[in-house]
Amino acid sequence: MPRRLQPSLAQPGDVCASERSGKAHTIDHPDHDVEMQTVLAWIMGKPVELLMTEAIVEAVEYVLDGAKTFRFDLNSPDVDSDERRTFGVKLQYRIIEAFGLSKKRPLDTTISDVPVELKATLRDNWAIPREGHCQICLLTQVDTKNDKYRVFLMRTHRRWLSEGKNQDSKRSIRADARDAFALVVLDWTRLPRNPLKDLAPSELEVVFQPGVGIRRRVTALFGYLPETVIPRVAIETVAAMAKDPLRRAREAKPDVAFSHDLVVLVGTWPPQRQLAARHGFDLSGEAWVAIRPETLGDDYDTAVDMMRRTGK
Repeated sequence: MPRRLQPSLAQPGDVCASERSGKAHTIDHPDHDVEMQTVLAWIMGKPVELLMTEAIVEAVEYVLDGAKTFRFDLNSPDVDSDERRTFGVKLQYRIIEAFGLSKKRPLDTTISDVPVELKATLRDNWAIPREGHCQICLLTQVDTKNDKYRVFLMRTHRRWLSEGKNQDSKRSIRADARDAFALVVLDWTRLPRNPLKDLAPSELEVVFQPGVGIRRRVTALFGYLPETVIPRVAIETVAAMAKDPLRRAREAKPDVAFSHDLVVLVGTWPPQRQLAARHGFDLSGEAWVAIRPETLGDDYDTAVDMMRRTGK
C-alpha cells in the first residue's frame, strides 16, 4: 500500500480551524502572536532552568518512588508503561507549583490571563488533545536515558498536527511545524544524573543484594563511587523499606573509612557542606560524598572529626 503523503505545511496567513470548536481563524507567525509573546515574556522573566529542572527531577522521583521500590531509572523494565504515562500528569502539577501558577480551566493553567496547556513527553513527540488544538502549549521533552530535557512554547494549530490520531483521539505535532514555529524556551539542558545508573551490573548486584544489611551495601556503594556526589534520594533507594534509612546509612561511615580509606561527608550539616564545597563537591539537597584523604589534604583531620561526631 503506498505511503500516505503529509499535506504541505500551513504557513502564517493561512486559515485553520480547531477540531473541537470548528471556528476558523488565521494562523499568526509566533513573533506576531500577541498572546504567545505575552506568555513567553512571563516565563522568561523567571529562573526557568532552575524551576524546570527541579520540577522534572521531582516528577521522576515521584514515579520511581525509590524509597519503597529500590528503583532509580525510569527506563528500567521494572517501571511499567502505565507508570511512565503518569509522568506527564505529575510534571504538569510540579510545573504549576514551581512557577507559582494555579490549575485553571479551560486548559491546564493561565499565564498573564492567557490559557496554557502543559504537555510533557518521554519520547519524541507530544499527544495533543482536542482541547489543545490551536492553543498555546508549553512542551517539555525529557530524555531520561541521556539525562537531559528541552522546552518549547508553541501554538498547536490543528494544521500543524498530524493527520493520524491515537486511541484517545490525540494528535502529534508535525516535526516540520515544530522546527519552524515552536519557540525555544530551553534548548537541551542537563538533568542531575542519579549515580546509581553508573554502577556496573555486577556492582548493582552487590549494592542491592537481598538479605544483606544496609550498612554493608552502603559501604560497597561508596567504595564503587569515591568522590562522587550521591543525592539523598539514591541513599534512600539503596536503603529502601528500612526504618530510618539515613541513620542506618550513617552507621556505615566507619566501615567506609576502614574498607576504602574514604571520609564520608553529608550535606545535612552546614560545616560538612561547606568543607565539601571547599574541595569542589556540592552537597546541597542533603547529598553525600566519600572523599579521599589526599583530596582533603590539610582538612583531613577536621573532616574525620566531623564524620565521627555525626556518625549516628
